[in-house]
Amino acid sequence: MGIVERKEREREEMRELILEAARKLFLAQGFDKTSIRNIAEAIEYSPATIYLYYKDKNELLYSLHEAGFRKMMEQFSIVATVQDPFEKLVAIGNQYLKFAIENPELYDLMFIMDAPMETLSCREEEWDEGARSFEFLRTTIAECITAGHFKNTLDVESASLTIWSFMHGLLSLHLRKRLTFLDDNREMERIQDSFKLFVEMIKSSM
Repeated sequence: MGIVERKEREREEMRELILEAARKLFLAQGFDKTSIRNIAEAIEYSPATIYLYYKDKNELLYSLHEAGFRKMMEQFSIVATVQDPFEKLVAIGNQYLKFAIENPELYDLMFIMDAPMETLSCREEEWDEGARSFEFLRTTIAECITAGHFKNTLDVESASLTIWSFMHGLLSLHLRKRLTFLDDNREMERIQDSFKLFVEMIKSSM
């Protein structure tokens, strides 16, 4: 490995170290209460080092946000080989559940925390990552309608929002520990059962 390649690898490793520390602190104590100095202390470097890689705290947050969506969309890519649109929709749902359960902190940052949306608002930018992932769902539902599914609706956006809302609500209850009141150690099983029931409800409305 040459000097240039080694330096680039070291820079990438430092970026990852900074991002990981920022992610933990943002989630543990909140975006507003976390400073660049806090992040620097967590990785035992000076704040000046972080500024070599990221302009400010907002850029750090946005990088984490983007990374989360890239990872989620990579997981969605495995459903591309599913031919039947409805089966593809179910597969997307399963992957969405899997991503959130395996990456609860990322899901929190992407879909629950206010800070990323406030950051975008301050920068007068649109939520492109959310729009792209929603378009992936919307396109799949449009394919379902073309294939003869969802005969009772032609409103692709409403159908997409309804399905996403159910999935997000179920996961938010889990991630915010609102299902612990059931107290029977069957939370994961209940989530899967709830998803299966939702799929059956959709089928019965076709």
